[in-house]
Amino acid sequence: MNTQLKFLFSFIMIVALTFGFINIYFPLETYSFERLHIFLFNLCTGGTILLYYTQGRHRVSKTVRIFFFLSLIYAFSAFFKLYPLTLLVSLGLCFVVEKVRIQRFSLIPLQFLKKDVSVSEKFHHASLWCLSIGIGMASLVIINNEYTLWVQMEKLTLNTFFLGYSFPLSLITLSLVFGNLKKLEGAGKKAVMEICFWTITLGVIIFFVFILFERFIPQIFVTSALFAAVVTVFYLYYTFAERMQQKLFLTSGIGFLIVTAVSGIAYIFLQMQEGYDPEKTKWLLHIHVFASLYGWNLCGLSVICRFDDFPIQLHSPTVIFVHWLTALVLAPLGVFYGWFAILAILGYAFITLTLFFSSNGKHIYDK
Repeated sequence: MNTQLKFLFSFIMIVALTFGFINIYFPLETYSFERLHIFLFNLCTGGTILLYYTQGRHRVSKTVRIFFFLSLIYAFSAFFKLYPLTLLVSLGLCFVVEKVRIQRFSLIPLQFLKKDVSVSEKFHHASLWCLSIGIGMASLVIINNEYTLWVQMEKLTLNTFFLGYSFPLSLITLSLVFGNLKKLEGAGKKAVMEICFWTITLGVIIFFVFILFERFIPQIFVTSALFAAVVTVFYLYYTFAERMQQKLFLTSGIGFLIVTAVSGIAYIFLQMQEGYDPEKTKWLLHIHVFASLYGWNLCGLSVICRFDDFPIQLHSPTVIFVHWLTALVLAPLGVFYGWFAILAILGYAFITLTLFFSSNGKHIYDK
């Protein structure tokens, strides 16, 4: 990935986080800056990087450029509630994603059922498929909520569905993780890896359905299964993956994923309590979101962007420590206290720019 592209992606990521705090200083009742916060990171940056990585070309193709341009229109039209434009752009985005997916894999995802297809490839295909499905489902929610009102549910909100754009990034990061475990597939552990694939991909979808219908007990069972799958992935990767610099960042990323699982279970239990007050549990929800978006997903995107550059010259434990401090402490506090927001943005800028622009060469990290 060339320098200009890395600068573009890192700039948008930093701006995305900034929009996550902007309501503290400029509160608006009509518009939600959280939408820009989510779209710029997940859809504009994450979606573009996913397509770029899928095509595997040195230069950005015209197709990927079109996706990036349309994703920006989507982000700002949804922010300003120009929904006819958002729906129109959604068609273009779905077409581009499906074009890339079909070229790389196939129209019908039969690979999911084939034993000779690696788990890494299955996660990669699922990532693209979930991106196009997510865009389509968000469009249906816009049509329902803004025009038809055929279905009325408390949780059937645009912001709820817009959060789903982080799932494709989670899946592509898992594809990287399992890509370093391909040797295990021939060592008799393919069944365990397949179970992890189906538990995670189907588990998140089923969990989302239970959220919509506000079924708390089933949510606990599903999140427990997801937690078990993530811990299994952590064990497999930490134990069997080849020792290299990328392993440190992806292991750290799986740690963030475990935090999201634990915080998600805790949040469900709090929701089940009598006298539950959403305002008193916002801190936990923000830890959950920041650990997912700017912890786990950032690890995967940074590894993709520097895929051909490793090893890179930096002190990995220091960067990982600042990353955890920023994602789990400074950023969640920044939602409530302005000074912490500034520190979070500075910390995140340090992490992003270091990961994207550290030079190639002998890296420095603890043996």
